[in-house]
Amino acid sequence: MAKSVAKILPLLLLLATVAAQQQELSVSDYQRALQLRQLSVEFFDFFQNITLKDLMPSQAQMRIPSQQDLMCLAELNSVSNGLQSGSIWAMRMFDAWGSLPSGILYGNTMDLGNVDECIKINHAMGTNQQLMGKYCLAELPLISVITVKTAVCFPASCTAAHMDTLLKQLLQRLLNIEMSGQLVKDNNCMTAEVPPLDGLAIFTIVLLAILGTVMVVATLYDYFFCPNQDKMPALVKVFSARVNSRALFRIVDSKTNPNVIDCLHGIRCLSLMWVIFGHDYFFGIVSPNLNNVRLYGWLETPYAQLLIHGVLSVDTFFFLSGLLVCMVALRLIEKQKGKLNVPLMYLHRYLRITPMLAILILVCMKLKPYMADGPLINSITFDDFSVCERTWFWTLLYVQNYAAATQDLCISHSWYLGVDMQMYILSPIFLLALYKWGKKAAAGIFLLMLLLSACLFSEMVIKEYSMNTSNLVRQPDSMIKIYLATHTHASPWLVGFLFGYFLHVNRGKQFKLNRITVWLGWLLSLALILVSIFALYPFFRWDGPSLTPLGEAFYLTLTRIAWPLGLSWLVFACMHGYGSLANSFLSSPMWVPLSKLSFSAYIWHMIVEEINWGRTRTNTYFSDYDIMLRFWGDFGITVLVAYFMHILVEAPFGGLESLLLPSGKSKPPPKARAEVKLEAETEAPPPQITEMAPPLEEKSAYEDKVHITSNTN
Repeated sequence: MAKSVAKILPLLLLLATVAAQQQELSVSDYQRALQLRQLSVEFFDFFQNITLKDLMPSQAQMRIPSQQDLMCLAELNSVSNGLQSGSIWAMRMFDAWGSLPSGILYGNTMDLGNVDECIKINHAMGTNQQLMGKYCLAELPLISVITVKTAVCFPASCTAAHMDTLLKQLLQRLLNIEMSGQLVKDNNCMTAEVPPLDGLAIFTIVLLAILGTVMVVATLYDYFFCPNQDKMPALVKVFSARVNSRALFRIVDSKTNPNVIDCLHGIRCLSLMWVIFGHDYFFGIVSPNLNNVRLYGWLETPYAQLLIHGVLSVDTFFFLSGLLVCMVALRLIEKQKGKLNVPLMYLHRYLRITPMLAILILVCMKLKPYMADGPLINSITFDDFSVCERTWFWTLLYVQNYAAATQDLCISHSWYLGVDMQMYILSPIFLLALYKWGKKAAAGIFLLMLLLSACLFSEMVIKEYSMNTSNLVRQPDSMIKIYLATHTHASPWLVGFLFGYFLHVNRGKQFKLNRITVWLGWLLSLALILVSIFALYPFFRWDGPSLTPLGEAFYLTLTRIAWPLGLSWLVFACMHGYGSLANSFLSSPMWVPLSKLSFSAYIWHMIVEEINWGRTRTNTYFSDYDIMLRFWGDFGITVLVAYFMHILVEAPFGGLESLLLPSGKSKPPPKARAEVKLEAETEAPPPQITEMAPPLEEKSAYEDKVHITSNTN
């Protein structure tokens, strides 16, 4: 699947599939395809005595056969002889093939064969030659509107072009049809051979080993030689897994600090889970399902809207980021009487979030091939990590959402980090304006938000940008223009920023609202949230109306304001005692540890899902319950990976940054330091999630808050 489509919504694939399935099938095509139920039998019967003319029919008289051509020919003949003599190794190559799947008309269009049986073939043909198996997925357009994928197993010396040539001859002979296009592609093939480690891969392993060694040594020193934690050396405290784990799992009563907004922990964690759950549905939809036809009915259910519109979690994290940046920074500016060290502010943010992102790029680009195997490891994926070799620097500069095309994004869900970083860079302008002009500046920011929303609306109407599948084929830059661009996602960030200003101005104030006002607030908030999720439900019914470009422009523009407004009341009500059950749930201490891990979990969840789904070896079954089972496995492993990377990278680098960079203020008195420590432990903003394109980066907001707060004292 093209990366530009993979990063959109699961819906895009559904719509394309449904459109194809509702066409009429050719009965003759279907009956002819049934003749290939045993494709491997037909192949080895047809090519019992293979020759160079079979292997390269159009080139036999035009060029001298290469060494690889001759080796492939010799090994194919060896397989044929082995089958005739009953050799087990040759029969395994024969047995590993897939066949025409049963249940094609119910959506089962893939037979994965047996990848392990194929790639584990290792037969000695001579003193210096080993015949090894190569597993590939061949795409066979046997029926007019359906492409069947089935496994084939060839000698490893044969290229995808060799396999393609032989399969086309077989299909032409058996079915009397000319196959156009490439049936077998190199990126759909695999062998047991692992690519050798290059210099950058070795560097990545050494770097992780050094970090791990330092962590272990610091932890042992802490455990055996530091009975008095107050006298522990600073570097030991920075790298000790024991210290960092205590900070991670420590839960402090927030009532001792009125600046803490407890409900943000729950909002942050639920949004993270929404992201991971939504991505699991994407992988579930593109998996080799036995019952893809069921997707059509699933798309019409209200439940499906929760997954399709999971991209709203992106706006949740933009809202939280703007809220926290405004509240924390204004407190700092007031205590420093209008001063703000902007370069130091930028440096702190960059150093807090970049080490984890850089290590993720290295691991995905160089170590993923050694961490995962499976027939779908290159097919079920959001990212083509090979592009990182030419675009990684855009990601580390946080301009990837503009500098790289959608198919060139190194880490697809990192686009959120770019957008949030760019808004953070602009934030000092808004902050200093609010400090100097107050409500007038707030009105100006509100007007800017409306103008940016109008810009998004105008682009969609005038230039006909859209998120639907057909438009993305016609205008592939639509994704960048209306989804990845910073100005199109500024509205939720600015709503959060203005709400943060409101909370700052009214800090310490008790709002006495009557019951009617509270009920109206909740009704309006729920209406905004539910309409954002379910407004397009009628347009997802096959017998329903079609969504017009104007309607889509209105929906996308207004929901990016309505959603954060609904969240604003939720946060306000929970802060001032009107949250009831919502506040009890969202403010529960159980969210605090996961909230602190949210950045790390967001960063690493995608590669965990890609590895887990890519190693699928048999057909799957699509249902909400089955996806939920996969989700809890992916989520659990993600949390474990997040915890490990937190104590290995995130917490140590954050500690080093605090030690090495100046705080900008004199050393605070003991009482103030205690308050800083409490706030740092209890308020960890979140990360975000994606794409469904996911964003996540509340970690940066969290870390900045901790640092800024410490500066203010």
